[in-house]
Amino acid sequence: MPSHGLSKGCRPSYRTGSRRVHIELIAAVGSRCQTLATKPLLLNPLSQFLHRRRLSSYPRRLLSPEAQLVEMASEAAKVVVPESVLRKRKREDLWAADKKEKAVAEKKQAGENRKVIFARAKQYAEEYDAQDKELVQLKREARLKGGFYVSPEAKLLFVVRIRGINAMHPKTKKILQLLRLRQIFNGVFLKVNKATINMLRRVEPYVAYGYPNLKSVRELIYKRGYGKLNKQRIPLSNNKVIEEGLGKHNIICIEDLVHEILTVGPHFKEANNFLWPFKLKAPLGGLKKKRNHYVEGGDAGNRENYINQLVRRMN
Repeated sequence: MPSHGLSKGCRPSYRTGSRRVHIELIAAVGSRCQTLATKPLLLNPLSQFLHRRRLSSYPRRLLSPEAQLVEMASEAAKVVVPESVLRKRKREDLWAADKKEKAVAEKKQAGENRKVIFARAKQYAEEYDAQDKELVQLKREARLKGGFYVSPEAKLLFVVRIRGINAMHPKTKKILQLLRLRQIFNGVFLKVNKATINMLRRVEPYVAYGYPNLKSVRELIYKRGYGKLNKQRIPLSNNKVIEEGLGKHNIICIEDLVHEILTVGPHFKEANNFLWPFKLKAPLGGLKKKRNHYVEGGDAGNRENYINQLVRRMN
């Protein structure tokens, strides 16, 4: 065991339970270090080197806390921090401060948006309830007069591709590409107008379409809705995604998106283009006969309100 320059009488005793010996050891080491530190250095360079080496041979754990702090401070003072490191630290501090400010601003904005979103959702729910009650009232009035209530022409279509690419005419293939129906069991919303009706007539043997209701639109968007941001397919798991893509059109939440699609609002084109084509599963229970029209007992073509049953089986 090294003696660390202690006299023979001051060597430590490693027997357990000897606190007195331990205190004497610390006192002896402290006095020895102080003596060596205050001892005048010799002029001989070799002697100076040996003297410094003798001082450094003492482990830091045997020095007093004050001596350790002084030694650590002197070592730190000798280290020169490069200017590039200082610039990097300053840059990282600025970035951290900006990130913190941005997080605080986003949290505040999210709190304000939450109130607006809740108010809009409540307004839409009241609007849907009023429409349902009005429809029931009109049907009752028509029945009392001995007639039938005829619903107004639908403004929204949901189109699902049910056949593959075999033996397909090039123009039909091009129309399906324009409708964004590139894969089997892909689905999209369409606005009812002359152009879309003519296109659907050309591709009718390859698609099934009809008029979706509120339940179908909501379930499709909530369960299988994906947005298009920077040409990437992003799941609609957060209202922030919708706000980033459609915020300039005052569509900031998923209920805004559902309402805009269902009512075919003024920004239907932007909202529908923001939605990625729905990737549905094969219908539960299978299809009857894809090559025949729906009115012939098959699956292709217009099935009007019965499209909602197909959506339930495929969603």
